[in-house]
Amino acid sequence: MVNGEAEPFVIGSKSFTAVAINTAAKAGQWIKTKLGDINRIDTKFSSQDLVTEVDKGSEKLIRNLIMTHFPNHSILGEEGVEPGPEASAKALQAMSDEEYLWIVDPIDGTTNFVHGFPFYSVSIALAHKGEVIVGVVYDPSRDELFVAEKGKGAYMHGKKTEVSTEERLEVSLVATGFPADRQGALVVNLKGVQALSPKVRNLRVAGSAALHLAYVAAGRLSGFWEIGLNSWDIAAGALLIQESGGQVTDTEGKPYSLAVRNILATNGKIHEELQQELAAADATGF
Repeated sequence: MVNGEAEPFVIGSKSFTAVAINTAAKAGQWIKTKLGDINRIDTKFSSQDLVTEVDKGSEKLIRNLIMTHFPNHSILGEEGVEPGPEASAKALQAMSDEEYLWIVDPIDGTTNFVHGFPFYSVSIALAHKGEVIVGVVYDPSRDELFVAEKGKGAYMHGKKTEVSTEERLEVSLVATGFPADRQGALVVNLKGVQALSPKVRNLRVAGSAALHLAYVAAGRLSGFWEIGLNSWDIAAGALLIQESGGQVTDTEGKPYSLAVRNILATNGKIHEELQQELAAADATGF
């Protein structure tokens, strides 16, 4: 592991985790140099679903670095997939049989990045035969790097991360997101927001699912849910939480897999209560 306590996953002499860390850090630092220097902003699935040349440049940098080390691996990156939920599901399905699949979000929180709001991240995960074995989320604004290896714990700058200890919703800080799908996922998520707002200590909607998941892993949030996410939003953060002692399922409580789009992630202690509240509010997206 990065703290020197455990053997990392390796192929030959190359550590998957070391490559993921190095790649995320380099992409994050490059992204930071582009703050306030965006020449073009395009929309994808909706007018709220933004993409910039920085997203595309970051993904190209990440692809090049990974392929330099592992030319036989496959990469599923957000900017290489057509917008919309159907295209995302198809792209993942097309790559589901790959032995090693890197799942990349070059900037999770593009809207924040465009506005100079310092809550965005680089998310890189590696799945082996469909199971995530390495997850890295890097926040360049705070220079915080969250790293997990399957079965070997999760760390932030070498210090083990652990989920929070809250046992009830009423004392929990919980996060969600406002999906770009304004006609479908957003409507469902707002039902959850309305139902949960009076029942939690407070809600946060900061605009980067990957970073919200990392915050659950680090004990800064007790839980997070959102409807209509993609594999690249969730994969790395899900492993961070699992390796920090938390629980990740879909919003119906079924086990997490790469195909999950409606995510529920908590410290484990409030999981059932949060799931039941979403179900009662008809806010699971199913």
